[in-house]
Amino acid sequence: MRRSGKVAFMVLLLLLPLAFWGAERARAQNPTLYWGSTGWHVMRVQQRLAQWGYYDGPIDGVFGYKTWKAVRYFQWKNGLAVDGVVGPATWAALGFPSYTPTPTVSRGYTTDRDAVLLLARLIMGEAADEPFEGKVAVGAVVLNRMRHPSFPKTIPGVIFQPGAFESVSNGQIWRPLSPEAVRAAGLALAGWDPTGGALYFWNPAKTVSPWVWTRTIITRIGNHVFAR
Repeated sequence: MRRSGKVAFMVLLLLLPLAFWGAERARAQNPTLYWGSTGWHVMRVQQRLAQWGYYDGPIDGVFGYKTWKAVRYFQWKNGLAVDGVVGPATWAALGFPSYTPTPTVSRGYTTDRDAVLLLARLIMGEAADEPFEGKVAVGAVVLNRMRHPSFPKTIPGVIFQPGAFESVSNGQIWRPLSPEAVRAAGLALAGWDPTGGALYFWNPAKTVSPWVWTRTIITRIGNHVFAR
């Protein structure tokens, strides 16, 4: 990471409490979404609509025809204005009530904050009951995948890759965040990797694909095994 990037992340770590409380009160600020919108806010809508059986398209963060059609169908089924626009009423019906947004510091900080919070959501969904090092380790796996040629090149791409994480499939990724999960995400983004380069993790006490046991195990942290 270049020096400017390291400085930015150090500043980000100092501002994590502000990012956490501001974002949790605003629930990612729930912007109005419509055909042509892009980003991880769209992914949140797509994931929820897919989870509830309204959407069968890709979780790609692109508000196109399939997303628009699914939003309209959801609005019709739930007694909302059928306009294909995700505004406050539709956000609320999807389970994401809107609150007054908190001010942002800058475009760069908002982008970094969103990366921290999305990664923290996965950590919360996958490792809420794990020790702090185990939380950081789960975040590190996402970043290791992002740098690996076999996986998507963005944090949202890795997290929402179909079938990649159980917490995305069962909706646990949207559970309330803890300050510890946010701090773990920030430290993983700053470069701490307790796994030593792992690309996979699983809980041996749960039923998992036999294939994953063919991977080279590196370490175990808490209840999770980490492997390449």
